[in-house]
Amino acid sequence: MSGILQGWIDVPINDKGRMQARELAADYADLGFTCVFTSPLVRALETAQIIAGDLRLGPPVCIEGLKERHFGSIQGVPKVELAQFNPLLQQQLLDRNPACSFDQGETMDGFATRVLGAIMSISERNPGERVLVITHGWVMDVITRHIMGLPRSAILNMKRKNGEGVWLEVTGQSIAGRA
Repeated sequence: MSGILQGWIDVPINDKGRMQARELAADYADLGFTCVFTSPLVRALETAQIIAGDLRLGPPVCIEGLKERHFGSIQGVPKVELAQFNPLLQQQLLDRNPACSFDQGETMDGFATRVLGAIMSISERNPGERVLVITHGWVMDVITRHIMGLPRSAILNMKRKNGEGVWLEVTGQSIAGRA
């Protein structure tokens, strides 16, 4: 749903997304992944199912903690409409500013704690394994801030394309990687 703040709204991927998932599977064919974890939101789950199938891995494991940030009452609002009634919030979203808050939505601290906890849980369940995690943009921002040693309040003006990855190494209670 281009131009809509999706958050937890459950929408499937389109044909272009399916093609991108197949391309990722081909790119990942020789990387030795043992399993796939994903957000249970259908756009991530469907992507993970395609990749897991193409890589001949078992079905993806859904982890609630990998869901996108909950945007509260503005979920489903077209970004153009948001710009008209709250241009400051619209700009904060464009900047992926973690300080922006949402009526009935998740705080950045709550969201980051959930995401990083999910990553640690996956590591604990699969020590020493190379696993693939399929998730969402704001989730990747939280992980990127963490591995770069940036505070949760840091603004990231990184524009990622669908399928662009963040590579992590999780050992013990430490998450390291490259964005």
